[in-house]
Amino acid sequence: MDSHGQDEQRVVWAVVGTAIGPLMLAATREGLVHVVFHATDAVRDSALERLASRLGSEPVEDPGSPLLAEAIRQVEAYFAGERKDFELPLDWSLISGFNREVLRELASGVPYGTVVGYGDLAGRVGQPGAAQAVGMAMGANPLPVVVPCHRVVESGGGIGGFGGGLETKRRLLALEGVLPEPLF
Repeated sequence: MDSHGQDEQRVVWAVVGTAIGPLMLAATREGLVHVVFHATDAVRDSALERLASRLGSEPVEDPGSPLLAEAIRQVEAYFAGERKDFELPLDWSLISGFNREVLRELASGVPYGTVVGYGDLAGRVGQPGAAQAVGMAMGANPLPVVVPCHRVVESGGGIGGFGGGLETKRRLLALEGVLPEPLF
């Protein structure tokens, strides 16, 4: 408890090995709050500093935490091809406004094995001319993979951008059967 008698925000994290490289998962009592691609030591440390600053609590490595156990299990099952949907409580505190609205629509309305165009997603949230803003929301997604920004593509058939890198996006789409597996 803090000096005001309130429970301090607890933030726990762990790194999970996946087919696309190490992912750092972080959670609060509210749910999964952050997923970080390519979680090498330097990337992880930088993400932990940002989390501490944004959430006001020093994240603690605790892969056995009940706050993380189910998220780790579901992420591992997803990459093993055994899970198509994530059923996790999510802490949306790192994102707000239009970006949160777009990401919530993405999470609930674009199922495994499908894609949506940036403009189509903008239309779903009542902003049909906001394709570029949707792209910015995807780039700000604090919960990639779980909130599947990899499923958002260009309307003309291009793969679009991706914060985790285009090769990572291709591999996620291949895992879901949207693209063929790379030959090599």
